[in-house]
Amino acid sequence: MNILVTGGAGFIGSHIVDSLISKGHNVVIIDNMLTGQKDLINPEAKFYQEDIRNLEKLNHIIKENKIERICHQAAQLDVRKSVENPQFDAEVNIIGTINIFELAKRNGVAKVVFASSGGAIYGDTDIMPTTEDHPEEPISPYGITKLVKEKYVHYYKEIYNLDYTALRYSNVYGPRQNAHGEAGVVAIFTDRMLRGEQCYINGDGENTRDFVFVDDVVEANVQALLGDLSGKYNICTEKSVSINQVFDILNQLSGANLERVHKEAKLGEQKHSCLSYQKINQAINWQPKVEIKEGLAKTIEYFRSKI
Repeated sequence: MNILVTGGAGFIGSHIVDSLISKGHNVVIIDNMLTGQKDLINPEAKFYQEDIRNLEKLNHIIKENKIERICHQAAQLDVRKSVENPQFDAEVNIIGTINIFELAKRNGVAKVVFASSGGAIYGDTDIMPTTEDHPEEPISPYGITKLVKEKYVHYYKEIYNLDYTALRYSNVYGPRQNAHGEAGVVAIFTDRMLRGEQCYINGDGENTRDFVFVDDVVEANVQALLGDLSGKYNICTEKSVSINQVFDILNQLSGANLERVHKEAKLGEQKHSCLSYQKINQAINWQPKVEIKEGLAKTIEYFRSKI
């Protein structure tokens, strides 16, 4: 099968590319390389350095490679940057994604699987683990744009019968995550600890997240791409872990022995997030396999090999 992966030189996208190629599929990557890394590009994939906002170039790539399915991972993924620059966040996450849906329709692409967001779409909720039928009340531009993407793909499904799967990730972590941005607390903490540098916890550190390991996210994407799963599904663990707990586990596993140092909390960040995966478990028997301590150990091992 000919499959396009946007953001295929990035953290999650590169893992998805590797998995698809290992299964014998022809993979095309589009990545603008603003956050992508050259060493993550699978040499067996066909690579284009291009921006998803460029409709004409995107159309040419899809036509030329006779793309049958699309895995859309490219995005502006930083909640804090979305607060600082909501216009840019909307340009990438809404306009770029509309381009994907529109060209899928025009070129007869059978299905689009794309990265949505669990915690950021729901906002702070009273019911946890939060299910997919919970009202969506995002409190950041990032969360708003993720929800808008889902509304647009629903339109394309209803009017043009474009099949889709929206995967609402909780907080994804693991090897290859960018440690030099503002997002991705596990990668940032891991990198700094291994380098003997101080880590900073925003706020009191008691805010909680549902951390899901990248391998489990990849499995959900591949099953959705190659199977008949349609609709919106949480990809998560149903377990809450505080930022202080993540710091403590990494501190112990890395041998860094750092003290907790707290800074002012950041705008647009919710306090708690924990999602339910029961819907996708019932649909295709997906469930997370990697526990947090195992996943953090694997993450440390990867980052240690890069220093």
